[in-house]
Amino acid sequence: MKKFWVIAFLLINYQFVNAQYTEIINSKRPGLSESPYGVGTDVLQVETGVFFGENTSSATFAKIAPQGVDVFLRYGKFIEKLEINANIIYQKDELQFNNIFTSTRGIKGISQLTIGAKYLIFQQEFEDKSKEIRSWKKRTAFDKKRLIPSVGVYVGMNTNFLGQDYKEEGMSPKAAILLQNDFTQRLILITNLIADRIGKDNKSYSYIATMTYAINDQWSFFVENQGNFLENKTDFQVGTGVAYLYTKDMQFDASVRTNLNSNESSYIASLGIAWRLDRHRDELVERNGSNKKSGGGFFSRIFKKK
Repeated sequence: MKKFWVIAFLLINYQFVNAQYTEIINSKRPGLSESPYGVGTDVLQVETGVFFGENTSSATFAKIAPQGVDVFLRYGKFIEKLEINANIIYQKDELQFNNIFTSTRGIKGISQLTIGAKYLIFQQEFEDKSKEIRSWKKRTAFDKKRLIPSVGVYVGMNTNFLGQDYKEEGMSPKAAILLQNDFTQRLILITNLIADRIGKDNKSYSYIATMTYAINDQWSFFVENQGNFLENKTDFQVGTGVAYLYTKDMQFDASVRTNLNSNESSYIASLGIAWRLDRHRDELVERNGSNKKSGGGFFSRIFKKK
């Protein structure tokens, strides 16, 4: 039973005390939202997957069939609260236009290369109610602090090192506020508020809300809602998927999503894997004349218990 709880907490990105690092991989896949927490110092993490789908618009009489590979690289260095990352998407689109005549053409190349960093500003801490033995009501009562999320910020740059068919003029910044609520030890809500391509004519503002639930020590699933607000268009999507923890450093996932627009019909499916190279070491700090480890957090201490 103890093993179940420990792994379930970690699987759904549950963090505690002041440590970013977790003994089990902490991946953003298969959802699109990003937690305010990083991977931890001296951890290199690769999250990648293949995607394929179809988008048909009655307004433009156009059909797009995208497919490609999404790679998200994450690295922790210097301090626990800081993560450096890069998102690269290689994409191939088959475009079909159905006006008087039907024409089809294909484009391919790198459609996104964004480099950025995120930093944890505020981490919510919760009371350990397991030691409350005098009152069952207090021990099982909902902690209202769980309504206040942990907060992180992201700042990145959309580069122009893209394929010829996807190139834009110059580079553009991207910024986001990253929120995470740990409602229970299994149920997590992550909310992102994003401003993308800032200063460009095609700038966009969006939100992503992802609810994740750990079923057991290996399986979790999520539901997600995304809204994207452009100058001449508003797009809403819903998605769901599952993740399977294969080892403490590897996770497999699958997801599918569709839009809610009245004049468009679309879906996109994805299969992926997340893997990390873990070189994390807890720092030694001197307290009351003795050396103690710092940064391992709640879960490290549990794993060390016999």
